[in-house]
Amino acid sequence: MALGPLDTVETAFIRAAIDPSYWNEAMDVGARAVSAFGSALFAIGGRLPNSPHSASLIPSFESYVRDGWISRDERDRAWPAFSRRGVGTDLDFCSPEQMARHPYYQEFLAPHGLRWWAGVRMASGDTELCWALQRTVGQGPFVDDEVRALAGLSRRLSGPFALAQALGFGRADAALASFQASGTAVALLDRFAEVLGINEAARALLGRDLQISHKRLTSADRDATVALDRALQALLWAPGATVSMPPVVLPRMDRRPLLAHPMRLPGLCVDMLAPCQAVVVIIDLEAHPRPSQAALRRSFGLTPAEARLAAQVASGQAPAVAADALGVSYETVRNQLKAIFAKTDTHRQAELVALLAQFLNETP
Repeated sequence: MALGPLDTVETAFIRAAIDPSYWNEAMDVGARAVSAFGSALFAIGGRLPNSPHSASLIPSFESYVRDGWISRDERDRAWPAFSRRGVGTDLDFCSPEQMARHPYYQEFLAPHGLRWWAGVRMASGDTELCWALQRTVGQGPFVDDEVRALAGLSRRLSGPFALAQALGFGRADAALASFQASGTAVALLDRFAEVLGINEAARALLGRDLQISHKRLTSADRDATVALDRALQALLWAPGATVSMPPVVLPRMDRRPLLAHPMRLPGLCVDMLAPCQAVVVIIDLEAHPRPSQAALRRSFGLTPAEARLAAQVASGQAPAVAADALGVSYETVRNQLKAIFAKTDTHRQAELVALLAQFLNETP
């Protein structure tokens, strides 16, 4: 099959770099130019399910994510050729006879009528993308002349990618400045949930209880670190409409805990090419008043004794400490805490602290 005018691909990608809402359409434009059934754009490492893709690939892409092929893509074996010449194909690592037997081709691709692929390299600094071109069984593989043309296109497409990266970093810097102006502590994370940048308000909270270790936000409390990692993973792999996860409580040794709110910001985490893929807003409960007992009683139907305990627990106090502060037995606190969990539909103190945080500014 003959390739069409490749200038249209570069033009479409430049437009998408400036206007990220155009990326899916750019995949269609590019696919038509190279005589492919459809195309998609993936990060090399850290693939996410929000990758731009052609409308024609929607059914197969849904299967790719739903059935786990995204994390065991057979075409990763083409990366040596891909890195060396700027393009890789199925035939760089697999014969037609092997394709006829391999589950990736027979269980995943064949039901959608697909088979032949070429991956075109796009690079900006240390970051690489793969523009994945998909052909049907009948369209046949990419032949040598097409592969050479795609290798030349690879060098041209690095320009739009560099532009998209530069605009993304500009949005990230502006976001950090905006959060700092409002006094809000925030960390910007990339697609690996690694810290891309933090503002001064967040930096002031770092220390023994909260650190950046191996580029990741970590709490001195191991369980809290695991909970934050899980929340970020769920956010990064959630459907596009999901913009936030429930806050995660990060305990501190001698002060009230921090609350970490993982979220996506539509103007910042605009697409898969954006350097920033997630935001963690950090709330210092020490800087906020304790929740009003009246507000807790009104909202959850707590008794006066339960509301007093809930206000203590919302500060991150351990049950034994709360018992001493309230002048009651530890067993009484345990029984009251069970009632509070039932009335607030929570199961652990961390969940309760996160829920009660919304009442910090309520008046009595």
